[in-house]
Amino acid sequence: MKRTSRDIRTANRYGVLRQIIADAPVSRQEVAAATGLSLATVATLVGELLELGLLTDVGYEDSDGGRPRGLVAVHASGGALIGVDVAETYIHVELFDLALKVLARADTELKPGRKPPEQVVAHIADAINSVVVESGVDPSTVLGAGISMPGQVDRERGSLVYAPNWDWHDVPLLDLLAEQVPYPLHLDNPLHACTIAELWFGAARGRSDVIVVNLGTGVGAGIALGGELHRGSTNSAGEWGHTTLVLDGRLCHCGNHGCVETYVGAPGIMRNLRELSPGSPMMHPDDQTATIQALADGAAEGDPVAVKVVRETARYLGAAISDLVNLLNPEVIVLSSWVAGRLGRPLLDEVRAAVARHALARPLAATEIVLCPIPTDPVSLGAATFALEGSLASVGQKAGRNQGAS
Repeated sequence: MKRTSRDIRTANRYGVLRQIIADAPVSRQEVAAATGLSLATVATLVGELLELGLLTDVGYEDSDGGRPRGLVAVHASGGALIGVDVAETYIHVELFDLALKVLARADTELKPGRKPPEQVVAHIADAINSVVVESGVDPSTVLGAGISMPGQVDRERGSLVYAPNWDWHDVPLLDLLAEQVPYPLHLDNPLHACTIAELWFGAARGRSDVIVVNLGTGVGAGIALGGELHRGSTNSAGEWGHTTLVLDGRLCHCGNHGCVETYVGAPGIMRNLRELSPGSPMMHPDDQTATIQALADGAAEGDPVAVKVVRETARYLGAAISDLVNLLNPEVIVLSSWVAGRLGRPLLDEVRAAVARHALARPLAATEIVLCPIPTDPVSLGAATFALEGSLASVGQKAGRNQGAS
C-alpha cells in the first residue's frame, strides 16, 4: 500500500520522539543527525510535540562558539500509557509515564483452557483500573491503553478473529472493553508488540531488518523490514509458530501436525522433558511457569536432564530459526518473551550453535542472535507504545483536518 504524506509525517514523528526518549536531553541538531531528517523538519516536529506537552525544554548547550543550542527531553509527567499483555495463562498490565518508566503493575493468573470472552474482558478492565489507582495518575492524563492478545487480531475492527487456545472466533474485544474502560484502546498481538518494543527501546533500535522470536506458551516471529513493522495483508504476518517443522509430527491445537510451536513452546518443552525423563521432579504437569523455571535452574546447575532438554529444544528452535535467516536475511534476531527470559544464556548458546549447523553461511554471518535486553515485560511495553503511536497518529489526523478546513 502506497504511503501518503501523512503516513510519512507520522513515521517521522515516531522517529523523532523515539530518538529523544533514547538520548535526552538532546538538541534538535543531534536529533536531525541521528534520524537523517532535515533540521527544519525536526524543528517543526519538536515544536508539535512541545505544544502537545509530550516534550519539555530543559536548557541549553554550547555549540562551538555559536549560539547555544536548546535541549529537549520527554515530559515524563505529561501523560500516562497503559500496556496490557494477555497470554493463555496470565494478564500482565503496566502503567508507564511518557519516558516509559513503569509506575504501577497488576497481574492476574489465568488457568489454561477455554475462557468466555466476558470473563477475560472483566479481568483486563479490573487490572487497568487498578494500575491507574495504584499509580495515582490523573485518569484524564491517560493517553490510551494498548491491548496485546494471543491469536489473530483485526486491528481495524478491534476484534480477535481467532484465538485457538480459547476457541474464540470473531470476538469484538474492544467494543466489550470500551464498556468498562474509558480510555482510547489499541488492539494487536504479542508478536507485533514485542517487535515494536525492540524497535523503540531494545536490540532493534537503529536496525533495519529484524526478527523477534516470541517464545511463550505460543510461538511466533515478529518481523520488521526497512525499520518498520511488517504486518502482512491481514495483520497476520509472523505466524511462524504454525509453520511445519516435522512432517506428520506432534498434533498442534491449530489442527495441523509438526508445527514449530509444538516443539519449542512451553507445552512442547514440557513434552520434550517428559519424553527424555518420564517422572522427572522438574515436571509440574499443571504449571508451565514452574516447569520452565525448574529447567532453567537445573540447566544453570549443570543437571544433565535439564541440559539435555534445553539442547533438544534448541535443536528444533535452531532449525526453525535458520529458515528465517535464509528467507529474510535479518540483521538481528531477538529471542523474547518469558520462556526465552527464563532459559536465558544456556538456550541462547545452544540456539546459536544449532542455527550455525543449518543456515547458509552468508546470511548467517550478517545475523546477530541475542536475548531481549528490555528489563520490563516487552509485550506490555510494546502494547503501551501502540497507545503512544495511536496518540501521535491522531494528532496528525487532526492537523490534516484542520489544514483542510483552513
